[in-house]
Amino acid sequence: MFLFTNKSDLRKCIKYEKKLLFSGIDRKGIVKYVITNNHLVEISKYQKFLRKENYYRHKKNIVSKILELYYTKKKNKLGNKLGFYIGGDVFDVGLVLFHHGTIIVNGNAVVGKNCKLHGNNCIGNNGKDSCAPILGDNIDIGFGASIIGNVKLASNIKIGAGAVVTKSFSEEGITLVGVPAHKKQI
Repeated sequence: MFLFTNKSDLRKCIKYEKKLLFSGIDRKGIVKYVITNNHLVEISKYQKFLRKENYYRHKKNIVSKILELYYTKKKNKLGNKLGFYIGGDVFDVGLVLFHHGTIIVNGNAVVGKNCKLHGNNCIGNNGKDSCAPILGDNIDIGFGASIIGNVKLASNIKIGAGAVVTKSFSEEGITLVGVPAHKKQI
């Protein structure tokens, strides 16, 4: 479970994730995206609401509980529009959601820093128990890939498009492909 310890860390996270999402796009391009209602602008708002929900969830006063409900509602309303359901305490700093469309992430999953999701992804339980995946840092999840069940993945792993990961991989820096997923041979 990822926690922000203060508002400064929350602001830094939101700014960092926005920078990652709009990487390579200059200020003029971002203005054009805002004017044309580009999906990246909506994704950026979703991630901001997700992070604020996380921040206020762990504060103990009544104002924070009200703000948690407010940001959870805003996140869920926008998530329904974009096709996202992501539990509030799952991702460490550096989350990048490249495309709108179905992204489902179990609230019990734990994902390290700098995770990239390319769309149509599921990180969830296997339907038989409530165990959810635990992923290391720098995981890149290709379009249509899913990680299902009591799975643990080391850091720096790439998961190919359409792969279905149903078992753990402890070797760092590998690429997983196929159904069921296996280590890609070079």
